[in-house]
Amino acid sequence: MQTDLEKAKSNAKKLGVTVMPSKVKNKKLDVYKNGSKIASIGDIRYSDFLQHKDETRKQSYLARHAKTRVKIGSPSYYAWKILWD
Repeated sequence: MQTDLEKAKSNAKKLGVTVMPSKVKNKKLDVYKNGSKIASIGDIRYSDFLQHKDETRKQSYLARHAKTRVKIGSPSYYAWKILWD
């Protein structure tokens, strides 16, 4: 696991979902809602904002994912709100 799991769980709780370490190859977290998996987020080969706390990198990430991250319920949305907020 390459992220701050406790902070990720806290961020997920604000969205009404839970997270657990992913069982999918190269993914950091699996997102669950009402016990059902709804997304796999993050790539273990790259760091996220919970790890590096670099605002410049965060802004680059937000710009790169500007179109997909605003679609509520998408994996990109959950990655943004859980790993990059």
